[in-house]
Amino acid sequence: MARVIFYIDGFNFYYGLKKKAKIDKSWRQFYWIDFVKLCEQFLGPDQTLEKVKYFSAAPLNSGKQSRQSALFKANILLNPDKFEVIRGRYYKKTQTCKHCGDVFEVPEEKRTDVNISVNLIGDCLLDNTDILVIITADSDLVPPIEFILNNFRDKKVRIYFPPHYSSYDLKHISPRKPVYLEYNKTRFRNSVMPDTVYNSDKTDSATIPLEWK
Repeated sequence: MARVIFYIDGFNFYYGLKKKAKIDKSWRQFYWIDFVKLCEQFLGPDQTLEKVKYFSAAPLNSGKQSRQSALFKANILLNPDKFEVIRGRYYKKTQTCKHCGDVFEVPEEKRTDVNISVNLIGDCLLDNTDILVIITADSDLVPPIEFILNNFRDKKVRIYFPPHYSSYDLKHISPRKPVYLEYNKTRFRNSVMPDTVYNSDKTDSATIPLEWK
């Protein structure tokens, strides 16, 4: 069986899903998604899912952070051995308005691209996977993908675009035609979690945020 790891660019995925939901409100239900179940539906009969790695950072806004934490906890409760969160960080960056000269702070996310790159190459070096499925539309990931394609000929790379997003550069280097997740609504629908999720022995739980209902 071919081993598969999915690498999800969390910012691309979430904000793409959010933009898609603004166009079609029925996509809002997919905020509360079982990532392992979603990814498993793309496996071939001769493939097995090793892990889903989700790359993100805790938002500075407490409400957003709480919703994100609930989503991650639910996924870990359901799939403790298959779902892993790899975190970057948000920093406050000072900017000056070009028009009025006011100075203000904006959040800037750091480390996600580097974390994804390190995990992609590291999993190849350690022979943790045979197929790498990368869910992103970030062209900054072209260099590590090209490195893998050129130096690990026994590994296969697949590009999946998050809802609403795509990338010409990634499409150009992809060995196969990329998968557009927004054309797979049925798979999303099959992966929506119950409002309350429990671990296997019912000793812990996570509940969908009210804002996502």
